[in-house]
Amino acid sequence: MKLTYPLVCTFIIVLLSNGCSENRTKYTHDSQPTLVGSYLDQKPPGLIPEVFAPGIISTRSWEYGVTFSPDLKEMYYLKEDNKKMWFATYQYKNNHWHGTTLSPREGQPFLSPNGNIMHLGRRYKERIGNGWSEVKMLQAPFDSIPIMRLTSSSKDTIFFDEFKEDMTGDIRYSTHESEGYSPPNILDRKITLGKSFHPFIAPDESYLIFDSEREGGFGDSDLYISFKQQDGSWGNPVNLGKDINTDAWEAAASVTPDGKYLFFHRMISPGDANTLPNVDIFWVDAKVIENLKKGLTASSDHHRYKDI
Repeated sequence: MKLTYPLVCTFIIVLLSNGCSENRTKYTHDSQPTLVGSYLDQKPPGLIPEVFAPGIISTRSWEYGVTFSPDLKEMYYLKEDNKKMWFATYQYKNNHWHGTTLSPREGQPFLSPNGNIMHLGRRYKERIGNGWSEVKMLQAPFDSIPIMRLTSSSKDTIFFDEFKEDMTGDIRYSTHESEGYSPPNILDRKITLGKSFHPFIAPDESYLIFDSEREGGFGDSDLYISFKQQDGSWGNPVNLGKDINTDAWEAAASVTPDGKYLFFHRMISPGDANTLPNVDIFWVDAKVIENLKKGLTASSDHHRYKDI
Protein backbone atom coordinates (compact mmCIF):
# COMPACT_ATOMS: atom_id res chain seq x y z
CA MET A 1 0.00 0.00 0.00
CA LYS A 2 1.42 3.36 -1.00
CA LEU A 3 0.70 6.32 1.26
CA THR A 4 2.26 9.59 0.22
CA TYR A 5 3.40 12.20 2.70
CA PRO A 6 0.87 14.74 1.38
CA LEU A 7 -1.92 12.39 2.44
CA VAL A 8 -0.33 11.84 5.80
CA CYS A 9 -0.18 15.59 6.24
CA THR A 10 -3.81 15.96 5.33
CA PHE A 11 -4.47 13.98 8.48
CA ILE A 12 -1.85 15.97 10.40
CA ILE A 13 0.86 13.39 9.91
CA VAL A 14 -0.62 11.25 12.55
CA LEU A 15 -0.70 7.83 11.36
CA LEU A 16 -1.05 4.34 11.18
CA SER A 17 -2.09 1.02 12.31
CA ASN A 18 -2.24 -2.73 12.09
CA GLY A 19 -3.74 -5.43 9.94
CA CYS A 20 -5.64 -7.50 12.48
CA SER A 21 -7.79 -4.73 13.91
CA GLU A 22 -10.99 -6.27 12.56
CA ASN A 23 -10.61 -9.13 15.04
CA ARG A 24 -10.16 -6.98 18.12
CA THR A 25 -12.54 -6.63 21.03
CA LYS A 26 -14.23 -3.25 21.09
CA TYR A 27 -14.69 -2.15 24.69
CA THR A 28 -17.16 0.51 25.67
CA HIS A 29 -16.44 2.97 28.47
CA ASP A 30 -18.52 0.94 30.93
CA SER A 31 -17.00 -2.41 29.94
CA GLN A 32 -13.32 -1.53 30.28
CA PRO A 33 -11.47 -4.28 32.15
CA THR A 34 -9.62 -3.54 35.38
CA LEU A 35 -5.95 -3.10 34.48
CA VAL A 36 -3.50 -3.63 37.33
CA GLY A 37 -0.12 -4.64 35.90
CA SER A 38 2.64 -2.67 34.21
CA TYR A 39 2.05 -1.41 30.68
CA LEU A 40 -1.71 -1.56 31.15
CA ASP A 41 -1.54 -5.21 32.17
CA GLN A 42 -0.44 -6.29 28.70
CA LYS A 43 1.63 -9.39 28.00
CA PRO A 44 5.10 -8.23 26.87
CA PRO A 45 5.92 -8.80 23.20
CA GLY A 46 8.89 -10.69 21.81
CA LEU A 47 10.99 -9.83 18.79
CA ILE A 48 7.95 -9.66 16.51
CA PRO A 49 5.83 -6.49 16.91
CA GLU A 50 2.36 -6.81 18.39
CA VAL A 51 -0.56 -4.42 18.70
CA PHE A 52 -0.47 -2.64 22.05
CA ALA A 53 -3.56 -3.09 24.25
CA PRO A 54 -5.94 -4.20 21.47
CA GLY A 55 -9.52 -3.10 22.08
CA ILE A 56 -8.40 -0.84 24.92
CA ILE A 57 -5.90 1.56 23.35
CA SER A 58 -5.59 0.31 19.77
CA THR A 59 -9.04 0.11 18.18
CA ARG A 60 -10.55 0.40 14.72
CA SER A 61 -9.95 4.15 14.93
CA TRP A 62 -6.84 6.34 14.99
CA GLU A 63 -4.40 6.17 17.93
CA TYR A 64 -0.98 7.75 17.83
CA GLY A 65 1.87 9.44 19.70
CA VAL A 66 2.26 7.25 22.78
CA THR A 67 4.74 8.37 25.46
CA PHE A 68 5.41 7.17 29.02
CA SER A 69 6.59 8.90 32.19
CA PRO A 70 9.93 7.76 33.71
CA ASP A 71 8.15 5.84 36.48
CA LEU A 72 5.90 4.19 33.85
CA LYS A 73 2.78 5.20 35.77
CA GLU A 74 1.57 7.69 33.16
CA MET A 75 0.90 7.07 29.48
CA TYR A 76 -0.17 9.86 27.12
CA TYR A 77 -1.34 9.48 23.54
CA LEU A 78 -3.65 10.88 20.87
CA LYS A 79 -6.88 9.25 19.82
CA GLU A 80 -9.83 9.80 17.51
CA ASP A 81 -13.36 10.10 18.78
CA ASN A 82 -16.32 11.25 16.75
CA LYS A 83 -14.00 12.27 13.88
CA LYS A 84 -11.97 14.57 16.16
CA MET A 85 -8.47 14.21 17.63
CA TRP A 86 -8.10 14.18 21.40
CA PHE A 87 -5.28 14.19 23.93
CA ALA A 88 -5.74 11.30 26.36
CA THR A 89 -3.96 9.57 29.23
CA TYR A 90 -3.90 6.40 31.30
CA GLN A 91 -2.54 6.84 34.82
CA TYR A 92 -1.77 4.25 37.48
CA LYS A 93 -3.58 5.27 40.67
CA ASN A 94 -4.92 3.27 43.59
CA ASN A 95 -3.35 0.09 42.24
CA HIS A 96 -4.92 0.15 38.78
CA TRP A 97 -4.99 2.14 35.54
CA HIS A 98 -7.49 4.93 34.91
CA GLY A 99 -8.16 6.30 31.43
CA THR A 100 -9.11 9.94 30.83
CA THR A 101 -9.61 12.18 27.81
CA LEU A 102 -7.90 15.47 28.70
CA SER A 103 -8.45 17.95 25.88
CA PRO A 104 -8.51 18.44 22.12
CA ARG A 105 -5.21 17.62 20.41
CA GLU A 106 -2.43 20.08 21.29
CA GLY A 107 0.48 18.54 19.41
CA GLN A 108 2.28 15.22 19.48
CA PRO A 109 3.24 14.50 23.11
CA PHE A 110 6.69 13.41 24.22
CA LEU A 111 7.86 13.35 27.84
CA SER A 112 11.43 14.43 28.53
CA PRO A 113 13.67 11.78 30.12
CA ASN A 114 13.26 13.39 33.57
CA GLY A 115 9.49 13.60 33.10
CA ASN A 116 9.30 17.32 33.86
CA ILE A 117 8.57 18.61 30.36
CA MET A 118 5.87 17.45 28.00
CA HIS A 119 6.97 18.47 24.52
CA LEU A 120 4.19 19.17 22.05
CA GLY A 121 6.09 20.15 18.91
CA ARG A 122 6.58 23.93 19.14
CA ARG A 123 4.60 23.91 22.36
CA TYR A 124 5.28 22.41 25.77
CA LYS A 125 3.96 22.01 29.29
CA GLU A 126 5.89 21.97 32.56
CA ARG A 127 5.10 19.57 35.37
CA ILE A 128 3.58 21.25 38.40
CA GLY A 129 3.11 18.86 41.30
CA ASN A 130 0.86 16.08 40.06
CA GLY A 131 -0.34 18.09 37.07
CA TRP A 132 0.81 20.25 34.19
CA SER A 133 1.09 23.93 33.41
CA GLU A 134 -0.83 25.64 30.66
CA VAL A 135 0.52 25.17 27.16
CA LYS A 136 3.53 27.39 26.44
CA MET A 137 5.35 28.26 23.20
CA LEU A 138 9.05 27.73 22.54
CA GLN A 139 10.97 30.94 22.01
CA ALA A 140 12.39 32.15 18.71
CA PRO A 141 13.44 30.75 16.34
CA PHE A 142 11.59 27.55 17.24
CA ASP A 143 8.19 29.22 17.46
CA SER A 144 8.25 29.86 13.70
CA ILE A 145 9.43 26.40 12.62
CA PRO A 146 6.67 23.96 11.55
CA ILE A 147 7.58 21.18 14.00
CA MET A 148 5.57 17.97 14.08
CA ARG A 149 7.56 16.04 16.69
CA LEU A 150 10.23 17.15 19.15
CA THR A 151 12.10 14.79 21.49
CA SER A 152 14.91 15.43 23.96
CA SER A 153 17.86 13.60 25.48
CA SER A 154 19.03 13.52 29.08
CA LYS A 155 21.44 16.32 28.16
CA ASP A 156 18.39 18.36 27.10
CA THR A 157 19.48 18.35 23.48
CA ILE A 158 16.36 18.56 21.34
CA PHE A 159 15.82 16.81 18.01
CA PHE A 160 12.88 17.80 15.85
CA ASP A 161 11.54 17.68 12.32
CA GLU A 162 10.86 20.68 10.14
CA PHE A 163 7.88 20.06 7.89
CA LYS A 164 7.83 22.17 4.76
CA GLU A 165 5.06 23.33 2.44
CA ASP A 166 6.37 21.15 -0.39
CA MET A 167 5.74 18.08 1.80
CA THR A 168 9.43 17.48 2.50
CA GLY A 169 11.10 17.57 5.87
CA ASP A 170 14.47 17.70 7.59
CA ILE A 171 15.61 16.74 11.07
CA ARG A 172 17.36 19.36 13.14
CA TYR A 173 18.89 19.51 16.59
CA SER A 174 19.76 22.15 19.16
CA THR A 175 21.87 21.90 22.30
CA HIS A 176 20.89 23.43 25.61
CA GLU A 177 23.27 26.15 26.72
CA SER A 178 23.44 28.63 29.60
CA GLU A 179 21.39 31.24 27.77
CA GLY A 180 18.94 28.87 26.11
CA TYR A 181 19.09 26.66 23.06
CA SER A 182 21.65 27.01 20.30
CA PRO A 183 20.49 27.90 16.78
CA PRO A 184 19.04 24.74 15.19
CA ASN A 185 21.43 22.72 13.05
CA ILE A 186 20.42 20.31 10.32
CA LEU A 187 21.62 16.73 10.64
CA ASP A 188 23.81 15.04 8.06
CA ARG A 189 22.08 14.74 4.70
CA LYS A 190 22.45 10.98 4.78
CA ILE A 191 19.86 11.07 7.57
CA THR A 192 17.51 13.77 6.38
CA LEU A 193 17.42 13.30 2.59
CA GLY A 194 14.74 15.99 2.58
CA LYS A 195 12.04 13.56 3.64
CA SER A 196 12.68 12.41 7.20
CA PHE A 197 10.31 12.91 10.11
CA HIS A 198 9.40 12.17 13.76
CA PRO A 199 12.87 11.74 15.33
CA PHE A 200 13.44 9.93 18.61
CA ILE A 201 16.77 10.56 20.29
CA ALA A 202 17.99 8.00 22.83
CA PRO A 203 18.37 9.49 26.32
CA ASP A 204 22.16 8.98 26.13
CA GLU A 205 22.21 10.14 22.48
CA SER A 206 23.68 6.81 21.37
CA TYR A 207 21.17 6.41 18.55
CA LEU A 208 18.48 8.24 16.62
CA ILE A 209 15.33 6.61 15.22
CA PHE A 210 13.25 8.34 12.56
CA ASP A 211 10.90 7.51 9.71
CA SER A 212 11.62 8.10 6.06
CA GLU A 213 10.52 7.04 2.61
CA ARG A 214 13.63 6.21 0.61
CA GLU A 215 15.10 3.82 -1.92
CA GLY A 216 15.51 0.28 -0.64
CA GLY A 217 12.59 0.52 1.80
CA PHE A 218 9.52 -1.70 2.00
CA GLY A 219 7.15 0.52 0.05
CA ASP A 220 6.10 3.44 2.21
CA SER A 221 7.54 5.28 5.18
CA ASP A 222 9.83 2.93 7.16
CA LEU A 223 11.60 3.23 10.48
CA TYR A 224 15.38 3.78 10.35
CA ILE A 225 18.08 3.99 13.00
CA SER A 226 21.42 5.76 13.01
CA PHE A 227 24.00 4.91 15.69
CA LYS A 228 26.40 7.48 17.12
CA GLN A 229 29.98 6.65 16.11
CA GLN A 230 33.07 6.85 18.30
CA ASP A 231 34.13 10.09 16.62
CA GLY A 232 30.77 11.70 17.42
CA SER A 233 29.39 11.45 13.89
CA TRP A 234 26.19 9.65 12.92
CA GLY A 235 26.40 6.31 11.15
CA ASN A 236 24.57 5.51 7.95
CA PRO A 237 20.83 5.00 8.58
CA VAL A 238 19.79 1.36 8.75
CA ASN A 239 16.29 0.08 8.05
CA LEU A 240 14.83 -1.63 11.12
CA GLY A 241 13.89 -4.59 8.97
CA LYS A 242 10.96 -6.59 7.60
CA ASP A 243 9.59 -7.62 10.99
CA ILE A 244 8.97 -3.98 11.90
CA ASN A 245 8.54 -2.30 8.52
CA THR A 246 5.91 -3.31 5.98
CA ASP A 247 4.46 -1.83 2.80
CA ALA A 248 2.24 0.25 5.10
CA TRP A 249 3.20 3.50 6.83
CA GLU A 250 5.33 3.00 9.97
CA ALA A 251 6.30 6.09 11.93
CA ALA A 252 6.99 7.94 15.18
CA ALA A 253 8.95 5.33 17.12
CA SER A 254 10.23 5.67 20.69
CA VAL A 255 11.82 3.47 23.33
CA THR A 256 10.25 3.26 26.77
CA PRO A 257 12.06 4.92 29.72
CA ASP A 258 13.10 1.51 31.11
CA GLY A 259 14.70 0.67 27.77
CA LYS A 260 12.67 -2.53 27.38
CA TYR A 261 10.29 -1.83 24.50
CA LEU A 262 10.19 -0.06 21.18
CA PHE A 263 6.81 1.55 20.42
CA PHE A 264 5.78 2.73 16.97
CA HIS A 265 2.70 3.33 14.82
CA ARG A 266 1.40 1.61 11.73
CA MET A 267 -1.44 2.37 9.35
CA ILE A 268 -3.92 -0.42 8.87
CA SER A 269 -6.20 1.28 6.41
CA PRO A 270 -6.33 4.79 4.92
CA GLY A 271 -9.09 7.21 5.69
CA ASP A 272 -11.29 9.15 3.32
CA ALA A 273 -13.03 12.51 3.22
CA ASN A 274 -15.09 11.58 6.27
CA THR A 275 -12.77 9.45 8.39
CA LEU A 276 -9.23 9.44 9.68
CA PRO A 277 -6.92 6.54 8.83
CA ASN A 278 -7.04 3.47 11.05
CA VAL A 279 -3.75 3.76 12.93
CA ASP A 280 -2.60 1.44 15.71
CA ILE A 281 0.12 1.50 18.32
CA PHE A 282 2.60 -1.39 18.17
CA TRP A 283 5.31 -2.53 20.56
CA VAL A 284 8.23 -4.94 20.33
CA ASP A 285 11.13 -6.01 22.54
CA ALA A 286 13.83 -3.33 22.33
CA LYS A 287 16.40 -6.10 21.94
CA VAL A 288 15.75 -5.66 18.22
CA ILE A 289 17.92 -2.53 18.45
CA GLU A 290 20.70 -4.30 20.32
CA ASN A 291 20.60 -7.22 17.89
CA LEU A 292 20.78 -4.87 14.91
CA LYS A 293 23.74 -3.03 16.37
CA LYS A 294 25.57 -6.29 17.08
CA GLY A 295 24.94 -7.39 13.52
CA LEU A 296 26.38 -4.15 12.17
CA THR A 297 29.43 -4.46 14.44
CA ALA A 298 30.03 -8.07 13.39
CA SER A 299 29.73 -7.11 9.72
CA SER A 300 32.15 -4.23 10.19
CA ASP A 301 34.67 -6.45 11.99
CA HIS A 302 34.39 -9.04 9.24
CA HIS A 303 35.27 -6.52 6.55
CA ARG A 304 38.05 -5.02 8.66
CA TYR A 305 39.83 -8.35 9.17
CA LYS A 306 39.17 -9.36 5.59
CA ASP A 307 41.15 -6.35 4.42
CA ILE A 308 44.16 -7.07 6.64
